[in-house]
Amino acid sequence: MKRSGRTLKARLYGLKHLPSRIRRARHFRGHGVHSPYVYNIVRKVFMQSKLVCECRDLYAALKSLAVAERRCVELQNLVAHCGYQSWRIDTVEACDFIVCTLDTTYDALQSYVEYAREHGVTLCILDPYNNANRWEVCRTIVENHPSTTVDKRAYLLVFNNHLPKQVFVL
Repeated sequence: MKRSGRTLKARLYGLKHLPSRIRRARHFRGHGVHSPYVYNIVRKVFMQSKLVCECRDLYAALKSLAVAERRCVELQNLVAHCGYQSWRIDTVEACDFIVCTLDTTYDALQSYVEYAREHGVTLCILDPYNNANRWEVCRTIVENHPSTTVDKRAYLLVFNNHLPKQVFVL
């Protein structure tokens, strides 16, 4: 008879993610990040739990798409920190920051990456680990990208700037 009301399998379910959490623990609070650019993003964007600016346009747009509160705050703070003037969601138009949601097809992701590379736009791919096919496309993007990428587990940031090829898994 079960004492807690849960089976042993249900109680041990969280342990399957333990190796990933241990591997990512070395990046806690920015330690292990050897790029000043990404270190500033970790300290001033990812570690902030509240919005740092009055502008809430991207935050409101992402909230309307049912993106988690924490992710909305982080992405709005990233836009403010990097000084991006314009952003788009699931659209390839002239802007500084493009967010790709789960509605974006795999072929469209490739075209977004090419557009971002040509125009120097930062790309954010939400839920890169949603399924095996999506992760395979995102892994290919990271391998072939010539500049900095930051895998934040909930989203993948693809920067197209002057920095050399660097891959950060936080």
